[in-house]
Amino acid sequence: MTDSVCEVIGLCVRLGERSVLHDISFKLYPGQWTAVVGANGAGKTTLLKTLAGLLPPSAGEVLLKGRRIKDWPLSQRAQNIAWLAQGPHVSHNLTVAECVALGRLPHTGWWGQEAPTDRQVLAQALEMTGAQGWAHRRMQSLSGGERQRVLLARALEVQARLLLLDEPTTFLDPPHQQEVARLLRHLSSQQGTTVVSVIHDLSLALTADRLLVVGQGGQFIRHGTPLEAVRGDWLTQAFGHRIEVVEHGAQLLWRPDVAVARGLC
Repeated sequence: MTDSVCEVIGLCVRLGERSVLHDISFKLYPGQWTAVVGANGAGKTTLLKTLAGLLPPSAGEVLLKGRRIKDWPLSQRAQNIAWLAQGPHVSHNLTVAECVALGRLPHTGWWGQEAPTDRQVLAQALEMTGAQGWAHRRMQSLSGGERQRVLLARALEVQARLLLLDEPTTFLDPPHQQEVARLLRHLSSQQGTTVVSVIHDLSLALTADRLLVVGQGGQFIRHGTPLEAVRGDWLTQAFGHRIEVVEHGAQLLWRPDVAVARGLC
């Protein structure tokens, strides 16, 4: 099998006096999109921050291409990992193009000269997120959904091997949520990017290649295909009540209406 891009071994994370994640182990491979799911407060954002090297584990290891993430120079780590935070702060005075161009800083540095390749990557990131028509608009003029697509473009601008996205569909209407899901699938399957995203909408999460399921209190459930998660009832374990998923051919559909009607949640 292809070498893993990221490996997590016995990961535990504490925030102050509180234990957030417990004994989590899994591997992430090139060309796979993994959706992280679990109840509110299960530690999903904490997990992504730890994968990005922004939080130190209290026990265990995070390996990036076989090397402990804390041993990577910051400049090299920034080139290999792109991170989109939940509701990140951006300067409203920047234009869309200026905001997205910040994604090239790991490659150019603060004082680096912009090359034709950098301009090409910028144009591609704007096009992939449907933001190319806003390049000269100020960030302050955008709606929440438009701003989210620009920030996603900035993450794509890094062209990292590992793309970590915390709720990338926040503020987006359903059609644009579907567009983001298709984009993540394209990045993984066609470009070989390893994508990990926290997604609360189970219908979207079930379209990913794999699910990483975290239970209440940060207990690791399993990491596997959506079909394995459904047939193994991992989602019910994670959320603490029955999660109804219908197999419709090759498609998995979350049916909250069925679950409620049957008194299962």
